[in-house]
Formats: sequence, structure tokens, C-alpha cells
Amino acid sequence: MNKKDHVLNGILLGIGLGYVLHPAGDVETLKTVAAVTIPVVLGALFPDVDTDFGRHRKTLHSLPVLAVFVAYPYLFGNLQWVWVGVLTHFVLDVVGSKRGIALFHPLSDTEYGLPIGVSTVSNYATLVTIVITVLELVVVWAGVHYAPQYLPQGFDTAVNSLQ
Repeated sequence: MNKKDHVLNGILLGIGLGYVLHPAGDVETLKTVAAVTIPVVLGALFPDVDTDFGRHRKTLHSLPVLAVFVAYPYLFGNLQWVWVGVLTHFVLDVVGSKRGIALFHPLSDTEYGLPIGVSTVSNYATLVTIVITVLELVVVWAGVHYAPQYLPQGFDTAVNSLQ
């Protein structure tokens, strides 16, 4: 996906997460949307920094990079929502685009993707982004409401930090 679609994904996820975590549509919902959206958008943009150095879809599009962002809140007590943006960036590039990403870089430069994606300049790229974002929110909603034991450890801490 292109940068515009990654920003759109981050904004829609921030709004959606606000309602998934606080569905009443009240002040708590708006606070959650405000607290989550900016970090998620920043995380959604971060992997594309490798367009300016390194090798795009390899250097910063790998599981070790995601692991750093997932571990960061545990180690330093901040950036709780940035990993969500990084993860969804990866999902968009693996599921939504034709090319895929090098998940195991630097060990392997093999790019992984699903055959259902579109090119980043396709007229359908934004529609694919929206569909994937809705599916991501459905998964989070199901996790929060029906299978919280499968959410990453510390997810509840990040949610509680919003209150």
C-alpha cells in the first residue's frame, strides 16, 4: 500500500479501537480515540522510513522490527499503541499488496504476500485498505469481547492506561 493508505488505515483503526474499547460513544470513547490514533498512525508510517535508507520492504518490514515495537512498552513504559500501527502496516503490505514483505530480513530477503493483493498504484488500493481495516477491527473486537486470553500480554495494561 502507499503512504496515504497507511495513514487512512491508522486513522480508521484509531477511531475503531476507540469504539471497540469504549463502545458507549461517550467522552471515554473520544479520549480513547484521541489517545490511540496518533501513535497508531505513527506506527503505520514507520516501516516506510526504509524508503529513504536501506531496502524498502526489507529493512524495516520484518518480524524483528515488529518485536522491538511490541517489547518497547514492557521495557520503557511508553509507545503502547505504536506496535499496532507497525503490525497493521505489515498486514496491509502482506495481504493488500501484490509484492509482500521480507518478514525474516536480515536472515532472508524472501518476500511473503498473499496472491489477493493489488499494486500500490491500483484504483482499488484504498478500497482494499478499508476492507482490511474493517477485518482487523473485527478481529480486535472478537479478541476483546470473546477471547481476551489470546490478546498480547500487556494489552489490558495499555487499555487501562487510557482510563
